[in-house]
Amino acid sequence: MSASPTDARTAGRAASSALSQSRADGGRRRSQALWAVLLLAPALGLLAALFVYPLALSLHSAFTDVDGAADLGNFRRVFELYTGDIIYTGVVAVGAVIVTDVLAIAIAGYLTLGENPIAVAWLRWLYRWPLFIPFVVSGQMMRSFLAKNGLLNNAIVATGLVDRADTFGLLDWRGVIITFVWKQLPFVALIVAGAMASLDRSMIESARNLGARRLRILVEIVLPQVSGPLIVASVLTFVTLLSVLSVPVMINAGSPAMITVDMAYRITSLSDYGAANALGVISYLMTAAVGWLYLRHGVRNEGRQW
Repeated sequence: MSASPTDARTAGRAASSALSQSRADGGRRRSQALWAVLLLAPALGLLAALFVYPLALSLHSAFTDVDGAADLGNFRRVFELYTGDIIYTGVVAVGAVIVTDVLAIAIAGYLTLGENPIAVAWLRWLYRWPLFIPFVVSGQMMRSFLAKNGLLNNAIVATGLVDRADTFGLLDWRGVIITFVWKQLPFVALIVAGAMASLDRSMIESARNLGARRLRILVEIVLPQVSGPLIVASVLTFVTLLSVLSVPVMINAGSPAMITVDMAYRITSLSDYGAANALGVISYLMTAAVGWLYLRHGVRNEGRQW
């Protein structure tokens, strides 16, 4: 049975209309994509100018000699001179992260499980203050607080428990860790406390009804459920500590020093940008290693959910 001329014309008009609509939709999508690119162009340009280009320049300087030829001499010189400082930087950063995490868990746990409303309110109000203080101010303040004749030792001597001749300063690696922990503790505690506050409290209340103590509830019920945000906060804290210059310079001016101090010395005193950028590449690798551990943990947890 053959189709009538009217049916053929109707089908042709429908096909033509569909083709026109498809072209219009394609033009609309291209226009939207163009506008999206134009809106993102300032941000992308700023990112390329302030981050991508300096990173590429740093990598090129680290892997070339003064004549611009490919060479690993900068890394050989760095490992000969600063191997101890690289290890020291990693130990101090990891130690500060561990202490910060433990204290943040304690603070967030009490904010979540504490039964004294006045103590909870005071703790919630007090622990956030260091978050708004820059690192350079923290370093200068701790330099006066932890010195041999600083506020801490003077307060201890005033109590009569220690003689002034027996006081000692903490302007070394201990002072660096104390300052890092004091400064980053509010940041980690905020993230962990927010994660704990979003948990379903039915399991917590059930454990309390069965006689479980708060410490056991925190360790066995609450903490496993907030491990993801805790790891994120730890990674961000580690990356931040690797980039801080003011605190190590003010607190620990001796040796060993953190690699940010070595980088500043190579640039300001010796104009050795190659070695300084090689140290920067090493800090990138340390950060990448921590990021890889975080991604591996996230992928493992995602696999368990599936």
